[in-house]
Amino acid sequence: MTLFGAATGGYTRELDDGRRLDVRWGAATDTGRVRERNEDSIVASAAVCAIADGMGGHEAGDRASAAIAGALAEVPELPAPRHIYAALQRASLDIERISTASGGQSGSTVTGVAFGVFDGEPGWLVFNIGDSRVYSLHGDQLTQITHDHSVVQGLIDTGQISEADAERHPARNSITRAVGFSMDPRPDFWHLNLVPRLRLLVCSDGLTKELEVDQVAALLAEHAEPEKAARALVDAALEHGGRDNVSVIVVDSVATAPTDAPAVSTAEEPSAPHAPDEVATEAGAGATGEPGGIGGATAVPGPASAEAADEA
Repeated sequence: MTLFGAATGGYTRELDDGRRLDVRWGAATDTGRVRERNEDSIVASAAVCAIADGMGGHEAGDRASAAIAGALAEVPELPAPRHIYAALQRASLDIERISTASGGQSGSTVTGVAFGVFDGEPGWLVFNIGDSRVYSLHGDQLTQITHDHSVVQGLIDTGQISEADAERHPARNSITRAVGFSMDPRPDFWHLNLVPRLRLLVCSDGLTKELEVDQVAALLAEHAEPEKAARALVDAALEHGGRDNVSVIVVDSVATAPTDAPAVSTAEEPSAPHAPDEVATEAGAGATGEPGGIGGATAVPGPASAEAADEA
C-alpha cells in the first residue's frame, strides 16, 4: 500500500463569487483478513483524493496502483478533466512496463474526486474506471455517483440478474475497464455543483462488498470527523469479513457565503451529476452515470470495452 499526500488534511479556498470553501479529508486502509498484501494506493491532497485498487500477482498490483496514485499526485490544484486523463495515460505506460518486468499482466481500478471550476461553475469533478466507487452524502441521502465497470453491473443493467444475485455470481470479481491491460485509461467524469455542505466518500470495492448502503450511510452520519468516519467504515468492513483490501477517503466540503453579501445565490441541494463540456472536447471520456445518462448529463462515447480483466 502506498500513500501520496496525507491521511488527514484540509484547505480553505476563496472563490471568485465571494464564497469560501473549507475542505477536510480523512483516509484509512487495511489489508483485510484474507489477502496477504494491500494492493490499494491512495492519493489525498488539495488537488485530488483518489483510490487505486491494484490487480496482479507478485506485488505487481501494488506497483500498478502506486503508479496511478503517484501520477495523480502530480496534477495541479483545480484540475480539469484533461489533467486527470493525462495523468492516467502516464500511469498506464508505467503499468505496461511493470507488467513486462513481472512477466504477467497488472492493472488497477481508480476512482476519485477533485475540486475545480467547470464551464464556469465551481464544483466537484468525480472520475472513475472500474468498480471502486464515489458516493455523496447530502443530509441523510447517500447517493452513488459512479457506475461500476464490471461484468455483473452489465448484467444488472440489462436485466439479466438482480443486484442481490450479483454478489454470488461467478463473474463478480471481473471488471470491464481498468488502467493497464492495454486499455485506454479514459475515465467516466461527473460534475457535482457546489452546495453549502456535502460529504463525499471515495472507496474501494473492499468496502462495498462487505457493507450494505444503509450501513455505510449510518456510519458516515454517526462520525462528524472525516478521519473517524473513514476508520469506522474500514473497521466495519473487517468485522463483516474483510475479504479484500479496503480503502476509504471521506471528504467534507463546506461552502459559506460572505457575511457582507447575503444575497449570494447558492444551491441548497446537489444537482444531478453531469459531465463538464471539457470532457467531450479535451478528455473524450464517457459521462454516463446510469445507462443512457442521468439528469442533464451529456453522454460522450467512452473507450470500447476490452476483454474483462479478472481481479487477482
